[in-house]
This record gives sequence, structure tokens and C-alpha cells, in this order.
Amino acid sequence: MNKVEKGEVIEQIKELIQNSSAMFLVDYRGVNVADINKLRSNFRKDGVKYKVLKNTLFKKALQQVGGYEKFDGLLVGMIGVAFAGENFVAPAKIIKKYNDDSQKLSFKGCYLETTFYGAEQLATLASMPTKEEIISGIIGSVSAPASGIVGAINAVMRDLVSVIDEVAKKKAA
Repeated sequence: MNKVEKGEVIEQIKELIQNSSAMFLVDYRGVNVADINKLRSNFRKDGVKYKVLKNTLFKKALQQVGGYEKFDGLLVGMIGVAFAGENFVAPAKIIKKYNDDSQKLSFKGCYLETTFYGAEQLATLASMPTKEEIISGIIGSVSAPASGIVGAINAVMRDLVSVIDEVAKKKAA
């Protein structure tokens, strides 16, 4: 790879970094090609871009963007990076599930926006609700009082009909 090609790759990596809300760094040593393809497919379903990068080029891109110094010591070995868009929880869930199943993919750390989380925090990150789960919870909370009001109105109407029915029966008798 010549200097121009390296510069182009660094620019592509910088663009990925700047367009991502989160970056998850993994060591994929021991993971076979079929499993990497399966992981990529799972990432793609959730809008996550997974790239295997040269450590030196990734490090240069990080330095040029700035603010990701805690990755420096982790850029050793065979690294892959999951770049997340809006759904920053998805990579954590996919990495944890794969790691629980195979014990091969090693999570090194991640940045969510500008905050760094180490390898020991994968379980916490994976247990966070997704954006869709949060929205559905809010909608459920908002609609619960409305359904309670509708139920109360229906109960009042049912009771009123019962009273009118009883009065009609007494007058008829």
C-alpha cells in the first residue's frame, strides 16, 4: 500500500469515526471467517458497520480526529471496530451474545460519543435499552393513563345503565 492509498484509507476511517455515535473495539483472534461473516450480518441488520483495520492506520485516523486517546494502548493484535449510528447499544448486545456463545471475540473497550468504557463494562452496556425500547416504554406510559380514563368512563356508563335498568324494572312492577 503506497502513501496515497494509506492517506485515502485514513480519510475513510476518519469519516466513519465522525459519523458514528459509538465505536466498539474487539480482538477477533481465533474467530473463523464464517463467524466473522455472521457477525457482520448481525451488525448490518442493526445499522452497524464492522471493519477490520490496520492498527497503525486506525491510530493515525484517531489522532487526526482527536479525543480517543484511551484506544492507543488497546490497538494491539487483530482488531475489528464496530461503528454504530443511532443504535449504539446494538454492537454491545451482539458482541456479548457472540462472546457468551463462543468465548472467542474479545471486547477491548468502546467510546459512546466521547466517553470511554472498558472491557469490564460490556455486560452493563449490553443490558442498556435500545432507542426503540425506550420509545415504546414512553408510549406505554403515556397511553396507560388514557386507557385508565377510558376504563373509568366505561365503568360509570355501565353503572348508569344498570341503575336505569333497575329503575325501569321497579316502575314496571
